[in-house]
Amino acid sequence: MDTHQNSITISGQGLTIEHLVAVARQKAQIDFDNIVSSAVESSRNFLDQMLDQEEVIYGVNTGYGGNVRFLIPHAEVNKHQENLLRFLCCGTGAPFPSDVIRGSILLRANALSKGYSAIRMSTLSRLGELLNSDIVPIVPRYGSVGASGDLIPSAYIARALLGEGMVWFQGQEMKASEALRQVGLSPIELKAKEGLALVNGTSVMTSIAALTLHDAEYLAKLCVAAVALCVESLQATTDPFEESIHKVKNHPGQLEVARLLRNFTEGSAFILELESLREELRGDHQTVDAAFELEEAIQNPYSLRCAPQGLGPIFDSLVFGKEVIEREMNSVNDNPLVDPHFRRVYHTGNFYGGHIARVMDGMKLDLANLANWVNALMAMIVDPRFSNGLPPNLSVKPGLSSGFKGMQISLTSLTCACRQMAGPSSIHTLPTEQYNQDIVSLGLHSATTAMEMVRLTRDATAILLLALCQCIDLRRAKSGDARMGKGTQRIYEEIRKQVEFLDSDRPMDRDIGQVSEAIRQRSFDTLDKFGGMGREFSL
Repeated sequence: MDTHQNSITISGQGLTIEHLVAVARQKAQIDFDNIVSSAVESSRNFLDQMLDQEEVIYGVNTGYGGNVRFLIPHAEVNKHQENLLRFLCCGTGAPFPSDVIRGSILLRANALSKGYSAIRMSTLSRLGELLNSDIVPIVPRYGSVGASGDLIPSAYIARALLGEGMVWFQGQEMKASEALRQVGLSPIELKAKEGLALVNGTSVMTSIAALTLHDAEYLAKLCVAAVALCVESLQATTDPFEESIHKVKNHPGQLEVARLLRNFTEGSAFILELESLREELRGDHQTVDAAFELEEAIQNPYSLRCAPQGLGPIFDSLVFGKEVIEREMNSVNDNPLVDPHFRRVYHTGNFYGGHIARVMDGMKLDLANLANWVNALMAMIVDPRFSNGLPPNLSVKPGLSSGFKGMQISLTSLTCACRQMAGPSSIHTLPTEQYNQDIVSLGLHSATTAMEMVRLTRDATAILLLALCQCIDLRRAKSGDARMGKGTQRIYEEIRKQVEFLDSDRPMDRDIGQVSEAIRQRSFDTLDKFGGMGREFSL
């Protein structure tokens, strides 16, 4: 897989989540490696030979699924492929975001480039031209059960090649035929096997999985940064983050979270130094206040003291998830497989979305735990019983002004919604399609739910970050303009560029939206500077 500035060369292997993000969101162009044409045409030629010999091949000259017993006359083989796209266009619900669909097109092109799907190179090239022209088919969310891959959403994508259906092009919704005309492309006519090759795979669920993991990695690091801000806001200790503690536990994710916390808070004047308290208690002027402060400091609530142990497993899970998703991104995941090397047609089940379903079900648990952590931190800082001298609800005038009371309620609502969605999708299989698909992966259900949970957790994190900046300002007003950590300072500054201190009650929904959008746009560069997550540590 070669990358040159805004162009990515497709070869059927080496595609990464970063490549997919570049194509899906930054609209990088694609082209095909020179090896692709020979591999694709070799598979196609072998299929044509099999058809000339009147071999029976599933989905080519037989019916689909439970209709496999019906043979298709040779003269109707091409029409059979176009009918596949038409009867599958029965999805419902709001359309997927355009980045999901662009990523899906990329993944379909990469899978077909491996040369096991018997598609013509001219059809594969047209798929690339659709992507490079930024013609984005409008695809409804519901319809896939993830068994024969994402049949229904993929059919909405594939039919655009025929000039059918609706697309987004240059900011407008229009007929696919009109968008093709505007970029100088003609609708294609499908040949034997090509419709099946275009729809029979895991491209849509895997696109969502890749984009969601990309976003979840960033969100996980930002939640760690929020813990660091909370440590400063409450003038707590960083002793629980010392490296030696985590080396003896020996989990990579835990070590990484502790490292991030040390980096984010390095140089902070807000941090409580336990050793100076111990010295005070050893001296001649022992005070009850110092003893009480030490007792509190060595027993910080778990959301602070156990952050590496609690958030670390999420980091480990994300690393594992990336490996699984990238394997799927570079897989042959349709059926049947036409192998010209061994001169075999394999009737198999590579389209089954079990790997993606399992990873995304796990990610839903991780996202729910992130939301739980965010909720716990918020609960601490607004409550004077735990906030170390900060006013109730972080209000300048408690009573008259309710400060962040409403914000906490809103955050808790988001956390509860995440928890509701966190249940696994893959266990809810039901038989369908004449009992041919008697067990289904529900991979797209799991991926779509995780994508929604990222959005909810992002909003919850935005609320917490706003509250933590309020904490810092209140603390500085009380004890002087103390120096923040080298990482937390930059996060504080990024938020304060957009949102002012809350000195009296005002609507906060626009503030939440601004910070949430900054998270979506990955505006907190300090996470990249100190982040080091992903391939920097491994299982």
